[in-house]
Amino acid sequence: MNQSATPSRQPVRAATAAFIGTMIEWYDFYIYATAAALVFGELYFPSHDPFLSTMASFGTFAVGFFARPFGGLVFGHFGDKIGRKKALMTTLMMMGAATVCIGLLPDYASVGVLAPVLLVLLRVVQGIAVGGEWGGAVLMAGEHAPQGRRTFFASFAQLGSPAGLILSLVAFRAVTSMDHAAFLSWGWRLPFLMSAVLLIVGIVIRLGVNESPEFAQLKRAQQTATLPIADVMRSARGLVLFAIGANTIGIASVYFTNTFMIAYTTQYVGITKSMILDCLFAVAIIQFFAQPLAAWAAERIGSARFLKCAALAAMISPYPMFLLVTQGQPVAIVAGIALAIACAASFYSVIAGFVSGVFPARIRYSAISLSYQVCGAIAGGLTPLVGTWLAHRYAGQWWALAVFYTCLAAVSFACIGALDARRQKQAAMDEAAEAVGAAN
Repeated sequence: MNQSATPSRQPVRAATAAFIGTMIEWYDFYIYATAAALVFGELYFPSHDPFLSTMASFGTFAVGFFARPFGGLVFGHFGDKIGRKKALMTTLMMMGAATVCIGLLPDYASVGVLAPVLLVLLRVVQGIAVGGEWGGAVLMAGEHAPQGRRTFFASFAQLGSPAGLILSLVAFRAVTSMDHAAFLSWGWRLPFLMSAVLLIVGIVIRLGVNESPEFAQLKRAQQTATLPIADVMRSARGLVLFAIGANTIGIASVYFTNTFMIAYTTQYVGITKSMILDCLFAVAIIQFFAQPLAAWAAERIGSARFLKCAALAAMISPYPMFLLVTQGQPVAIVAGIALAIACAASFYSVIAGFVSGVFPARIRYSAISLSYQVCGAIAGGLTPLVGTWLAHRYAGQWWALAVFYTCLAAVSFACIGALDARRQKQAAMDEAAEAVGAAN
């Protein structure tokens, strides 16, 4: 069946492909995050001080985030110039290959300093791949969407994040139930090696999706940008800066409530690894169902208004979260983290469609990728490190961590307000121009 024969199916197919593809990419990214919290410190950065090993391990985790803006620039360029689909196929294969190689990597005891060096290099490849993935997946879903449905359809790319998290937690929960020696020896490698199977599934699904209709129209009209990032810097610098800030809580919350929370609860609250993974699994399921509901609600009350409400709720959420988590009981832990995640995940679900609608199609891949990935490098990469430092500095006191989380949400709230004001001003100018044209 040729592609043009089934145009009516393409919006659903594109949304499904965006979901499956980002699920695989985020699965790969999250299993690294989980391994960084559980085993990489011991296997690749051995030290007599667990704090130093954990910080070194989270340092390699942060390296992937700092590689993400580069991936966003490279694949944003190709996505705006030669097509969204080709860029996405490349990012998926890069991520899968790097993840499988991590699963085969010898540890420090076997090859010495070469082990952490190779781990960092593979983490850089992961970062470049996921840096190019997000923007393309959001656009393939959003640009295929029916009129007026961009927010909801683009949210399917965001849904890949909790789905990938669920898969990663299931994979690590299975192997952490093994004998500890076996887990450290080879068990932790299995989630990474499973990525080879997921990679094949993702490639097959993405082959069935047409190129974005908006990009195809630009290409037919020969209106694609020659150097997209230069156009972004020339015409949309202010929008990019606000978009970077707007993404903050959507990105940082995931690594605060998952990656950092694993280390925090096991080291400072006395919770076992298996218990916190079980709790995070339950929370991830709640997040998975909350996100599409949030996108549906945002379409009805307006994306900007919804995002402001979600950011305000996120500012308040860390205080009850820590009160519940520090009780050390599974039900309380799930309730506390779920409360914070429900607020941040609702924001995360809607922000992609909102931000992508701010930029013109000819530079959209580059602009949203740069915005999201620079924010990811700062807010995502540094959040576990800052959280670990605060927990060590204020041992036994969670208030500093809660204030840190509130500040992250406040940045998003302020920047959403600024973007909304800019968007309303532009809409008013466009209406005035149309009125003048009609009068003439």
